[in-house]
This record gives sequence, C-alpha cells and structure tokens, in this order.
Amino acid sequence: MESLDRRKFLSGAVLGTAAVTGVVGASTLGSFAPEAAAAQRKHSVAAGEIDPNFVEGRVISAQKGMLLVTSMDKSMHRIQLTGATSVWKLRPTTADQAKVGDGLYARGVRMADGTLAADAVWLNIVNLTVHITSIGKDVMHLDHHGDRIVGHVVAGTTAAVYNSTPAVSDLSLLQVGKHAQVIGAWRPDTNEVDLATVYAAA
Repeated sequence: MESLDRRKFLSGAVLGTAAVTGVVGASTLGSFAPEAAAAQRKHSVAAGEIDPNFVEGRVISAQKGMLLVTSMDKSMHRIQLTGATSVWKLRPTTADQAKVGDGLYARGVRMADGTLAADAVWLNIVNLTVHITSIGKDVMHLDHHGDRIVGHVVAGTTAAVYNSTPAVSDLSLLQVGKHAQVIGAWRPDTNEVDLATVYAAA
C-alpha cells in the first residue's frame, strides 16, 4: 500500500496547526472529546501568532511520562504527561499508549524550563473529508483528495452519525459513492486509519 505523505495527511487533522489556523488554544479545562476539538473556538492567541501552550508534531522519544516531540518546522518540545493528562488514541486511554512515531497534538501550560505540562493530548488524530469508494465487513476504502485511505472498522468503537443524530454502531446506512467526514486514528507511516466516528453526508 502507498504511504501518504505525513505532512499532507496530518494537514487534515482535527486540531489543525494552531500556529497557522488559531483553531485551538490551550485551555486548562477545555473539552477533550475529539469532536469538540474539531470545533473552531476563539482564544487569546491572535491570528498568525504561535500559541506557546499548544504543540503539534511527532513523538521521537517516550520515557516515563515525558515525550520528546519534533514539529514540522523541526523545533523540539518536551511534553510532560501526568495522571491528570487526558489522552486520546482512537478512544480515551492512558499516557503509556504514547509511542515513538505517533503524531501528536497537545495543549497545556508551559513550565519555567520550557516543558509543556499537558492537560490534553491527542495521538494520531485525523479529521478527513472523504469519498466512500467501497465498504467491506471490517473495512472502508476511502478517497481523500486523490489519496487512497483504508479505514478500519474497530468493533466496539467505530460509530456513525446520520443527519446530526446521536452516534450509533450501525454502519449499514453508509453508502458507496457518498461523501463523509471521518475522525479516526492514523496508523503512522501508512495510508490506514482506525475509524472512530463517520459522519454521513446529508
């Protein structure tokens, strides 16, 4: 399978690049749900400025709750995870699930030594507008602006939303040839995504 260019793939991520889009600012008590993270919220960082309390990048080291992350601009960041840090990796999980190679978005508060004390971390999260090209028992083949995506249905996790109704586990109303929005977890260095939520086009 072809691997997607990481920059292109992550450009569709739920949180966006905060330094560019200003989508999400650090919030000590902000919502952690991936759907809420996708919402464009106002915050104190002006457009074009870098939010010091937000980090995006890729994990290059993960040891005892301390992550070393390199951003696309090659800058390095230390991210401190604690028992109070909310962690999402397809579903809410624990800090020990952060692995080398994971894509990361984190919000928190900068400490005096420059470390970001994270209150929330999203690992490998993507938000993609896709065209459904085929549907199998446990897989959906998707097209994202010409890139082929393999979407894996995860039992007990993957859900669909139809016409803004509550999410349900029944995916039978999804249709080949239709567009959809998917939130999921990228499998690093592949063109594969574990599907969390599929929003059917109205």
